[in-house]
Amino acid sequence: MDKQRARELLAAERARINELLADRTADGQDDRAAAKELGDWGDQAVGLNAQEIDDAVAAALRQRLAALDRAEKRLQQGSYGRSIRSGVPIPDERLEADPAAELTVEEAG
Repeated sequence: MDKQRARELLAAERARINELLADRTADGQDDRAAAKELGDWGDQAVGLNAQEIDDAVAAALRQRLAALDRAEKRLQQGSYGRSIRSGVPIPDERLEADPAAELTVEEAG
């Protein structure tokens, strides 16, 4: 995969993840506010459960951003598109589907 295409894919994925993270952060704030509202105990439990889910999803999105950071660093270093474990080339189809891929399908399986 050429560097320009890799940059485009990484930038698009970063924009998508940042948008999801912003949405999840807003949802988390709404869930925190709902959990603090007066009501019966069960209502608050629902809000707390939703808050925990929001926090877990936000953490996963931040991990995805970290994976994109690592991919961009590999691109700068010239090792993008190769497995971090074996050095074997990662097929372009896999990088199109997941521009932050660090392993081949076989290694990830």
